[in-house]
Amino acid sequence: MTKQNPDFEAKEAKPGGGLKQIFIVGPPNVGKSLIFNRLTGKNVSVSNYPGTTVEVSSGVSPNLPGFEIRDTPGAYSLIPITEEERVSREIILAHPDALFLHVVDAKNLRRMLPFTLELLELGRRVILVLNLMDEARRYGVVIDTEALGEALGIPVVATVATKGEGLDRLCAVIRDGVTALPPVPAIDYPPEVLQVLRQLVPSGTPLVPARIVSPDLLEKLPLVERTELELGLRLARQRYADGILSEVASFPAVSQTGFSSFLNRLTMNVWTAVPIALAVVYFGVYQFVGKFGAGTLVDFLENDIYETYITPPLTTFVERVIPSRTLQDLFVHDYGMFTLGLRYAVALILPIVGTFFLMFSVLEDSGYLPRLALLLDRVFKKLGLNGRAVIPIVLGFGCGTMATVVTRILETKRERIIATLLLGFAIPCSAQLGVVLAMVAQRREIFVAWLVVMGAVFMVLGMIAAKKVPGRPPVFYLEIPPLRVPRLSNVLTKTYSRMYWYFVEIFPLFLAASVVIWLGTITGVFQIVIQAIQPVVQAMGLPPEAAHSLLFGFFRRDYGAAGLFDLMNHGRLNERQIFVSVLVISLFLPCVAMFAVMQKERGWRFAVGTSAAILVTATCVGISANQILRLLGWS
Repeated sequence: MTKQNPDFEAKEAKPGGGLKQIFIVGPPNVGKSLIFNRLTGKNVSVSNYPGTTVEVSSGVSPNLPGFEIRDTPGAYSLIPITEEERVSREIILAHPDALFLHVVDAKNLRRMLPFTLELLELGRRVILVLNLMDEARRYGVVIDTEALGEALGIPVVATVATKGEGLDRLCAVIRDGVTALPPVPAIDYPPEVLQVLRQLVPSGTPLVPARIVSPDLLEKLPLVERTELELGLRLARQRYADGILSEVASFPAVSQTGFSSFLNRLTMNVWTAVPIALAVVYFGVYQFVGKFGAGTLVDFLENDIYETYITPPLTTFVERVIPSRTLQDLFVHDYGMFTLGLRYAVALILPIVGTFFLMFSVLEDSGYLPRLALLLDRVFKKLGLNGRAVIPIVLGFGCGTMATVVTRILETKRERIIATLLLGFAIPCSAQLGVVLAMVAQRREIFVAWLVVMGAVFMVLGMIAAKKVPGRPPVFYLEIPPLRVPRLSNVLTKTYSRMYWYFVEIFPLFLAASVVIWLGTITGVFQIVIQAIQPVVQAMGLPPEAAHSLLFGFFRRDYGAAGLFDLMNHGRLNERQIFVSVLVISLFLPCVAMFAVMQKERGWRFAVGTSAAILVTATCVGISANQILRLLGWS
């Protein structure tokens, strides 16, 4: 039977109950977004939560007229650790009349049910959604959903979102209406916990922790006392949850036999996990994204399609319609919006990010990414990050612009700043990396030296940032899902949504870059800048023509690298100059698209300050490398 806290009584909501909004809440990796997509289809919009870079998706469902559905960031508790959890907490607190779908992993219900109890303590209308029931059944988990619903006083629906199983039942429960506020669970909190709570709130305030415990209140406590309070709250809720589950569910011990368990052990043991990770990076990033995406697909789209069937007729049409050569250059020719911006976005970057998103979706759906994050967590901790940062860092080798946006998944502002710094300083994008590798492949010593310097810059910068950037050290808390065979429909859906985001968010930036280049060219500003930087270029030991490549490298990183590659092919660079030039272009300014995203994510001061620091670093490294190599007699 349901226990009820004597401080509160179940109250009947007004007709309609204000249930025009539905919020999907719960931890990451339990299928929240998939349920959201199943309910809303294509009727979706995505926006940042006010004052943050955390995205909240919203949409409507044809099966639930009159309701707006929102998918909130992943959260394990109302006591937040990450920014995502803070946003989820603010949403839950700000919408007392909404309906909350608490989506959990059915086989891990024991760990996730305490959050349900927090929502009930808070007085929210809740439907508990037991997702991934197919996996739970496979592990021998048995849950009496009817009895669980009676014990909690709320509807409980079992679903398998990947197959659409149970979603009709979920929609029917929502349409029937959840009008009565659920009973507040009478959790037996220890006396010492209640004593601390009484010190935090005015006299006479009912001691219901979920309603009164907030980050602001917790900050008033000493660290030890705050930790003990949080632990006491969690343990009390866990005991209450265990008491309910002991009567309505059974969770057999997970079998350590079978192929899935064998793979799980391989990916969690460091001696086997490292070779597996290297194989994933080699075949997934290098072969599929680098060779196939950045090589085969880019060559096909740019040379066979764009340069053959699109650019010539488009150029002819613009030249016929627009008599002015200056205005023609805005749309076509070397730096036009169609022949540079559009071609760059569609023919060069699209196949790279497309193949990366596809690979990323496969790894995500298989459950491998959390294991990779766990493997790299110890190394990344030295850089002020945690294992989750592997996602934007790896993405940076595909496209730094995308990776900068993906830093949103990191828990703290400090981690997002450090990751963005590393992406801007020491991670060359694939469009640029391919040209750089072609240059350093001329001599093995150049390749090895380039790798050593770039690796040293990455590690040293990360360790300096970890000490200098203010904020608390990273916390790594991540649910490790079971390994599973990726479902094609899930992979395609996730890839499609990310590609859609690419066109909406990033595509306009490439067109804007073309306009800036056009303005700089027709006004003569670029020519003045080239003349101004030529002395610096010569101090690096590079020929004067390299100034042109470095300037345009800001607008297109691969353009700058390609210009240097062209100089090398024409015999204008010796081996010393090749090494210096690849170092400089690898450490060079972020492209204009990445700069724009840095400004959007971190602000103008950060974007300008970081770009200035990168420029100074690249210049100093180039000049120093040239002088050192001259002393060593490297011609």
